[in-house]
Amino acid sequence: MSHVSVELDDELVEVIRPLNPSLSEAARELMVLELYRRSSVSAGKAAESLHITKPEFLQLAAQCGVPYFSLTVEEWEAERHRSEQL
Repeated sequence: MSHVSVELDDELVEVIRPLNPSLSEAARELMVLELYRRSSVSAGKAAESLHITKPEFLQLAAQCGVPYFSLTVEEWEAERHRSEQL
């Protein structure tokens, strides 16, 4: 495992700290959530990185406003059309 040192303004630290008493854990969580939001890691890999189960990760992501599905309007319409054909 790699370790990275990041400098943060005190104001930002005060915003992040309530998320998790451990600032490093809060930072890890935020980074993993952002990587998942960008589709850079799967939900399973994100959960593994945070040492939680996949359902726990998906619940965390939902609480943080990170959607499980990331579809364009066109993709959503195509899915809706396919489901109506069933």
